[in-house]
Amino acid sequence: MTYVDLKTSLQLFGLGERASLKEIKARHRGLVKRYHPDTGKDSDPEMIRNVNAAYQVLLDYVKEYRFSFAEEEFYEQNPEERIWQQFKTDPLWGGG
Repeated sequence: MTYVDLKTSLQLFGLGERASLKEIKARHRGLVKRYHPDTGKDSDPEMIRNVNAAYQVLLDYVKEYRFSFAEEEFYEQNPEERIWQQFKTDPLWGGG
């Protein structure tokens, strides 16, 4: 997971930098009800796949009670991603 994945998921769910697990689950239920193929009106199977993928990203992030979605918090919780961001353009690390 990258910070971009996290931000994309938050935007899809319409959440800000802070949210509770309860808010995430409620928003997921609402989006699934809206786009589910059985509902008819706004049914969109591709959107359901996107919603479920975003939900999984958010659950993976908060499963250890990390409810701050700020970039600084993300890099604090995922130090390997911070290192990758620092050296991704270095040819020695595979960047170009």
